[in-house]
Amino acid sequence: MTINKIKRTALCFSLLAAFSCTDNFEEINTNPEGATTAQLDQDYNSIKSLFSSTFNNLYVCEPTWKYQTQQSLQADGWSGYMITPNMFGASNNHDYALRTDWNSNAWNITYVDIISYLYKVEQKAKGKFDHFYSWSLILKVAAMQRATDMYGPAVYSKFGQGLATYDSQEEIYNQMFKDLDFAVAELTKRNTAGEKTAFDETDLSLYKGNYAQWVKYANSLRLRMAMRIVKVAPALAKAEAEKAVSHSIGVFMTDADAMRIKSPKDLNVIDAMSHGWGSLFMGADMESILGGYGDPRMAKYWNTSGIIPGEIKGIRAGIVYPKGAYSKFSQTGPRTKTGEMTWMSTAEVYFLRAEGALRGWNMGGTAQDLYESGIKASFVQNGVAGADAYIADNTKLPKNYVDPINAANNSPAVSKITVAWGAVKEVNLEKIITQKWIATYPDGQEAWSEFRRTGYPKLFRITNNNSNGVITTEFGVRRLGFSESEIENNKAGITSGLKALGGPDNGATRLWWDTTGPNF
Repeated sequence: MTINKIKRTALCFSLLAAFSCTDNFEEINTNPEGATTAQLDQDYNSIKSLFSSTFNNLYVCEPTWKYQTQQSLQADGWSGYMITPNMFGASNNHDYALRTDWNSNAWNITYVDIISYLYKVEQKAKGKFDHFYSWSLILKVAAMQRATDMYGPAVYSKFGQGLATYDSQEEIYNQMFKDLDFAVAELTKRNTAGEKTAFDETDLSLYKGNYAQWVKYANSLRLRMAMRIVKVAPALAKAEAEKAVSHSIGVFMTDADAMRIKSPKDLNVIDAMSHGWGSLFMGADMESILGGYGDPRMAKYWNTSGIIPGEIKGIRAGIVYPKGAYSKFSQTGPRTKTGEMTWMSTAEVYFLRAEGALRGWNMGGTAQDLYESGIKASFVQNGVAGADAYIADNTKLPKNYVDPINAANNSPAVSKITVAWGAVKEVNLEKIITQKWIATYPDGQEAWSEFRRTGYPKLFRITNNNSNGVITTEFGVRRLGFSESEIENNKAGITSGLKALGGPDNGATRLWWDTTGPNF
């Protein structure tokens, strides 16, 4: 399958022209009080039409190739979830010879297909229709949290203001927390007042415009972001996490709270890559961990293979792939058969709270209870039984990996933990992150971020490192390089980005929150 590159004008790729690429925006200074219904409908409709691109592109719903270069050929592999063995060219992302043309597309999608539209919402709604502005802020934070966790410094505070200089990742996180403050306060006020939602026809998520559900999502995003910065800003992380959990509406608690959308054509791009293209297969880490635990979610995530009939078999990342040799390994299963996409699960939120409690924060429960609730929530989400026995198992361990094609790729299991809660703090953190990794599938972006932050779950190292010494096999890829379009068209912005990054623009430079220090 040929990888397409986004072909747009240099001006629209470059954030130097971010304002002009989103058209000239009329200033709206009219107070809505006293406006006729027709006037409000006209204003609302001009805003409502701007949201669909965000829903369709935060996790690309279609076309399939666009998702492939947004995430599949990067984080989905580096997280240990899945692998594309019939890669394009002799060297590529999986062996750390990073492809800048592929890795630029997540940046381009973020700004061209998401932020430019949400900026229009800000211009039309801020100060006049603040419920729509608040909604746009939540979506902006959801998109930019992903982007900054891929690239590091990015354009946030100055988007649309001419020269697109970069904010540091620390500045971006601080501003995202503030944006969530505004959005949560505004939507909570309207929900408390019993106001009828204005989002229902525009909201492409399963929330259908429900203000309380969007507040829960915003609070849950805040909790995720707080945990991400715990090693570099522990006091702020604790304050933001406790703010999220203690809010009157709170965070995700039931499966119905999870943030999900439906693809417009009921298409799942991951299923299309795996079965339509025959190019996406299970990662060896999933086989080792889920297979060792006898995890019933494994059969929801993956089909049995053709290489060993009746068995679910994964492929190691970063090995040599003879043409066609791995075409009969396990492809995606029922979980990715529908067009429903999960942006954030209830299980993830329980695991975030479990880690917070492990750190001594007020998370509304004990670390063990929240950890076990996270496992149960994931079992509910995937429609499998046996959570209690699974949680209590203190015997089963991840299993060794055996490659039926090439014994040189065989490896002992690198993860040595059981599922049952233990007595050692660091080991319990590893259990929390490993179970969150299982539950977060197939969102490799979030799993890769947590792996970089904590070092968990422990994953098989690649054996075919072609980075010419830039990226170590021990630590793997830490970030994506800045976008090709930015390097070509926004040299001043790149200069500011490099200064904020504090290191070379390559895949080995760590982000602000990605430190080498201990987890506690």
